[in-house]
Amino acid sequence: MALKRRRRRYESELKRSFRCYGHPNIRAKHSKTIEFTKDTEIELCADCIIGVDADFDLNELKKFRDKILITVECGGLVDEFHAIVNPDFNDDREVVLRKSRYRSRRTFGVMLNKGADGLNRSVAELMRQPDTEMIVSIYQKPVRKLPVEQVSRCS
Repeated sequence: MALKRRRRRYESELKRSFRCYGHPNIRAKHSKTIEFTKDTEIELCADCIIGVDADFDLNELKKFRDKILITVECGGLVDEFHAIVNPDFNDDREVVLRKSRYRSRRTFGVMLNKGADGLNRSVAELMRQPDTEMIVSIYQKPVRKLPVEQVSRCS
């Protein structure tokens, strides 16, 4: 219920979605990062990857600024995480989200609230099946504007 309310709050804001798929080597055990890749094959050591063969559009992702909400949906299950967009993100193969403040051209978001090991374990298990499709939705969190106080002039 709380997730639906949060997503509804962002419906009027910027939203982009992309698809990715499962792979037998997905472990989702990294404690500090989450990654989506356009690669179709990954090694067992790639424990931060939670989706392969991703169809994201770099130019669409570069439209995001500040705080974002990311939801992942597969097999009727949903999980979410939050991050702050790295304005220097510029990678058309990988989307990396990090708990740290480290920024590189591969880093889409920093200050992530959980790593791949914090992902709902049922979602992680489903993503080990190659035919599982995941929908990743990214929502721009609204920026609260401070009220402009009227300044009265004394004459």
